[in-house]
Amino acid sequence: QVQLVESGGGLVQTGGSLRLSCAGSGRTFSNYGIGWFRQAPGKEREFVAGISWSGSKTYYADSVRGRFTISRDNAKNTVYLQMNSLKPEDTAVYYCATDAGGNFRTVDYWGQGTKVTVSS
Repeated sequence: QVQLVESGGGLVQTGGSLRLSCAGSGRTFSNYGIGWFRQAPGKEREFVAGISWSGSKTYYADSVRGRFTISRDNAKNTVYLQMNSLKPEDTAVYYCATDAGGNFRTVDYWGQGTKVTVSS
């Protein structure tokens, strides 16, 4: 079993930056691809970015490509999401999750989420 804990959310102005962290427990953390997802008020949860178990492959939603960067440090059991040039539409609760199906459409474990608010 893997437990995930997100951190790094907060309030930031438009154009600002935040770095989210997803800390995993368990020796199998490095075996998993990890995805970041977000859910804005009144909207469905959506995929934001994903990274393979080795870190060699990364994936992004069109809405964040070029602004967000996902990375991981398996020695620290942590995945990061660097978010730059933030927009009000990036406001959401951000979750990390373990990829179960290889395409980030099925997940095994979710974190509890961290809230990001971008003010205009």
